Amino acid sequence: MLTIAIQNKGRLNEDTVSLMLDAGISASASHRKLISDAKGFPLHVLYLRDDDIPQAVAMGVADIGIVGLNEVLEKEQDVEVLMKLGFGACRLSLAVPKEVDYQGLKWFEGKRVATSYPVILRKFFADNGINAQVHQIAGSVEVAPAVGMADAIFDIVSSGGTLIQNGLREEETVTFSEAVLISTPNLDDDKNREIEKLKFRFQSILESRGMKYVLFNLPKNKIDEAVAILPGMKSPTILPLANPEWVSLHVVLHEDILWEKIEQLKNIGATDILVLALENVIR
Repeated sequence: MLTIAIQNKGRLNEDTVSLMLDAGISASASHRKLISDAKGFPLHVLYLRDDDIPQAVAMGVADIGIVGLNEVLEKEQDVEVLMKLGFGACRLSLAVPKEVDYQGLKWFEGKRVATSYPVILRKFFADNGINAQVHQIAGSVEVAPAVGMADAIFDIVSSGGTLIQNGLREEETVTFSEAVLISTPNLDDDKNREIEKLKFRFQSILESRGMKYVLFNLPKNKIDEAVAILPGMKSPTILPLANPEWVSLHVVLHEDILWEKIEQLKNIGATDILVLALENVIR
């Protein structure tokens, strides 16, 4: 049986539990528990702080874990990144007070930069030949310049709203992050087989997100035009109707192009268009 470490609370915990549930695996979302057994897959679930997950996986306390890539990069533990999970997206960026006349990275030379991610930042500065003072602080990094603790900050940015509220301006994106599945290196064959099964479930969920199942009726003589419009997964499914002059086409479309394609299909005579949610894509 595998042991998986997940964040004990917060948005990443909620998204992780949701992904597992979509994959047929139910686990408690409560941050009051340390460990529980999942249903629907042979898993022990270990609830930890996000910054403890890479070490727990590296030590083999947990076989696998779900955590932000930012924590993997910062902790530098011996773990394998198995797959990206499509949620928890953010970036780690350098930000300066909005009144600063920023002309480029050289501005940071000799400056004090506050951060909760000193390892990532020091490596970035070293790679770019910048000699800055990196100050590690916990808590609200954004207030450091306002209270005189730093000249700039390096922190996680999602929408950028928090920076604006604290009079800061994002200037340099150092790296991007999202939730990833990590594992202990050199697990035995039995555990690796179980991990592959879990990855298969997760991948089917990720591939279905943002996809819609579309079916519609179309004059038979318009099939070639419809096929040219549709970018289906391979090609649309075409079924005969009772009226020999008409057919029904079934296709999977990404929601980003859904309405554009529907308009094009209507223009060539498509009718009775149904758009359905897609739960899983299993290849």
